[in-house]
This record gives sequence, structure tokens and C-alpha cells, in this order.
Amino acid sequence: MTYHKRGEKGLNIRDIAALSGVSVATVSRVINNNPSVTVKTREMVLSVIQQNDYVPNAFASGFGRNSMKIVGILCTDVANLYYANALSLLEHGLRRYGFDTLLYCTGTLLTDKKGAITALLQRRVDAIFLIGSAYREERDNQHIREAAQQTPIFFINAYIQLPNVYCVYCDEKEAIFNTVKQLVSAGIKDILYLHDMQKWAWAGSQKLAGYKEGLAACGIKENPDLIQVVDYGINTVRNRVTKILAKLDEGSKFNGILASEDVLAIGAQKAVLSQKKNMDISIIGFNNSQLALCCTPALTSVDNMLDTICPMAVNMLNQLFKGEKISSKVVVSATLVERETFRIDKNSHVSKIED
Repeated sequence: MTYHKRGEKGLNIRDIAALSGVSVATVSRVINNNPSVTVKTREMVLSVIQQNDYVPNAFASGFGRNSMKIVGILCTDVANLYYANALSLLEHGLRRYGFDTLLYCTGTLLTDKKGAITALLQRRVDAIFLIGSAYREERDNQHIREAAQQTPIFFINAYIQLPNVYCVYCDEKEAIFNTVKQLVSAGIKDILYLHDMQKWAWAGSQKLAGYKEGLAACGIKENPDLIQVVDYGINTVRNRVTKILAKLDEGSKFNGILASEDVLAIGAQKAVLSQKKNMDISIIGFNNSQLALCCTPALTSVDNMLDTICPMAVNMLNQLFKGEKISSKVVVSATLVERETFRIDKNSHVSKIED
């Protein structure tokens, strides 16, 4: 059960544990009258609660119970396949441990993101999961710092260094860096990079840095014309890339396309397929979503290991609630899932798209 002191914000079961000099799990057992706690320990913990005038919050979770255990989850847009997949993985994992979830789809406006976090804190949730790097601001993250003073914050696929904030993410910069090197090793040196980062975003900036550093590592001079910001959406990207292809004779030639998301890569693929002439262009997406399997030819894509990251974060939360120490940062490596639009083995390289 999470506790708070009358007139004082942000106090919970972890505060009781710290004041008592015992683990969170021990306080949980005391609160729920677990007979395994010694009389001496029980009296000490109850004394701390009484001395500090703590009262239970009905909206908070009950440790050791099968109900009233609540975790908040924020994503910008559940219609996005990546966020929907992450949400499904988190909700399923949390349910296994007996947690209920509260979901807020916040959009990208800072005021809305702050409002959702405030609403969850008012409900005294036991933790908050933030899906994606949209919740890390470029400069001021004081609202995250303040929220973490009240409850643990878990970032899914983003990194920020703050007390009581735990980040589980894929090294997407390294993933793009390695993908560029693999393309160049296959003889694909002119690589069009597509991303939809209209303004700063941590994950997007990491991917872009990986692209640039990958070219530099291969001794290739960066061509600004081959870095294109596009609007998110298959048809919008298709139209944009079609216009780019029409200008190939003007000097911006490329024989590979690397996109920051599968949706962008598929839009580019449709543009290439619409050309009347044969084009030998390799295409690689990112996220390894179901869309990569639905398109024809099947899309090679970077898997940023969401199936690993989400269950790992849930397990970390469970460990934390047991009073165990957990790392504030866990990083996993991506995997390139080869399909028809690019294969590392040049002998089996299938990137030629014919009309």
C-alpha cells in the first residue's frame, strides 16, 4: 500500500521503508498483516507509520494483493503500431504480476504530457511507464525529475539520467551506424536517409547521428541532399520520394534507402515500384514491425528489440517493488532482419525491383 503524509506530497511505501530501515517488501508484509514478519519488526514499522501520521491512499496500489495495484502508461498515439505493440507487451507483462494499468495518449504537446503525468500522480500510481523518447525534452526535464520524486519512472526506448528514473532502450545510434556500414560493404555507398523528425527528438537525433557517423567511418562524404525530412505516412513519403527520383539526373543519385521507421521505408518502396524503369535500390526500414512482412517485396528492417525491452522493464519494476536494487540504465543491441529488399550476402542480394 502506498502511503502519504497528511499535508505532504510524494511520500510512499519506499519512504516508510527508508525511515524504518527495512525493505519495501517487509513494509508491504507489515501493511498486509503477513504472519512471516517478526513481532519486533512489525512494531517498528507500525511505529514509524504512526509517528509520521501516515494514512493509506485508496487510489494507490496494495502490495501483496491482487487488486489496487496500478501502473500508469503514457504514449503519444496508440494508433502508431510501434506504441501499440509496446503497450500490449507492457500491459500483458504487468497483468502477470497483478498490476492494473491506466493509459493516457498524450500527443506531443508538452502541456498535455505534463498534464497526463500530473493526473497519474494524483491517482498515486506505483510507477509510470513512458513509451518512446517523445517524453524526453531537449532542454528542460524538471517535470520528470519532480514526478520521479513521487514514484518510479520507467522510460521505454529512451534515456535520461535522473534519480528514480530507469531506462531500458535499444542502442539505435549503433544500429544505424552498423546498418550503414553493411550497406557500404555491399557496394551501396549513396544512401538516401529518410526521417520524420520535424523537431528535436532524442531517438531521432540518435539515429541521424548513427547515419552520419556510419558514412564517416566508411570514408564517405556526407551529402545533405541525401538527408530528407518527410511527413509521417506511406502516401506522403511515396509522393516525396517520387519527386526525388524524378530529379536523379540532377546529381542526387542514390542506390540505397535507409529509413528511420518502416512506414517511411514502405512509402519509399512504393515510389520505387511506381517507376517505369528498372531500379536497383536497396531499402531498409526500422522497428521490424508487421508492416515489413505485409509489403511486397518483404522489407528488410532493423529490429530494435521491443519484445525484449518491454518485458525487461516490467521485470525490473517487479524487482524494485520487492526491495531489490536495479540498474538505472539497461541497453540492448539491435538486430538486422534480412528480407527481400536487402541481404548482407552480396551473392544473395535481392534489391532489384522491376516493373
